[in-house]
Amino acid sequence: MQRWRGLEDIPQDWGRSVVTIGSYDGVHRGHQLIIEHAVDRARKLGVPAVVVTFDPHPSEVVRPGSHPPLLAPHPRRCELMADLGVDAVLVLPFTTEFSQLSPADFVVKVLVDKLHAKAVVEGPNFRFGHRAAGTVDFLAEQGRVYDFEVEIVDLYVTGEAGGGKPFSSTLTRNLIAEGDVAGAREILGRPHRVEGVVVRGAQRGRELGFPTANVETLPHTAIPADGVYAGYLYAQGETMPAAISVGTNPQFDGTERTVEAYAIDRVGLDLYGMHVAVEFLAYVRGQAKFESLDDLLVQMGADVQRCREIVAADA
Repeated sequence: MQRWRGLEDIPQDWGRSVVTIGSYDGVHRGHQLIIEHAVDRARKLGVPAVVVTFDPHPSEVVRPGSHPPLLAPHPRRCELMADLGVDAVLVLPFTTEFSQLSPADFVVKVLVDKLHAKAVVEGPNFRFGHRAAGTVDFLAEQGRVYDFEVEIVDLYVTGEAGGGKPFSSTLTRNLIAEGDVAGAREILGRPHRVEGVVVRGAQRGRELGFPTANVETLPHTAIPADGVYAGYLYAQGETMPAAISVGTNPQFDGTERTVEAYAIDRVGLDLYGMHVAVEFLAYVRGQAKFESLDDLLVQMGADVQRCREIVAADA
């Protein structure tokens, strides 16, 4: 899959293509429906499928300080899109100047002049251009002028976790913030993942017999509510069952919020300085301060056993 950063990266001899545009944070099941439709349409037309997305998130430019928690960094989104059959991803730097581009100019400069769109596939609520003035109806009008089709994909409705609402990144973020990682998984179609580099912490876990990887997460990452979770630690090309702690470590009066993963039944792991990923399967319990270290150790042992069972059931 080709990855382009800005319009200037698009090959000059690029031909016709099927395009879909959006932030696509998380590449959740609603996004997957749109992207899969675009890929299918591209295959039938015999042209490449291209996803156009933005960096940073448009809200950070339009309303500084309002950057939403991110469900997946751009490299991870590209991986997920590649798995869906996308041929190229165009990441457009979202600047103040770009935000002022009118819908008509966006169509010409991006879809017509650069990507030579043969078809554009979007969800029903797609908006684009300055002040989000461009609608799917306007896009269809432009398609008739510039010879591209516009196809709209209705988003499916979530199940019990989503309360019967359409799949959405906002709903997913809300579930994660509440610690409902199982509900978020229902929308994402896979466990929620956070990534980062393993850094040295206070090393109390090692002293207590439960050495953890202290993950310095990427900026704006959507991190679940404080608590203990069952999940996986991905490191060195290996997937390891894990007990994950999110929070400030109240037992030791901590103030900094951290994500720490204990690789269950693994001895001698040295992950310092490595980029790792942590996936959340299920919420186990909230954070608590115990009467003594002995009480904490008993609870940690029980947490690890519960996480071991949850991961085994997920296999």
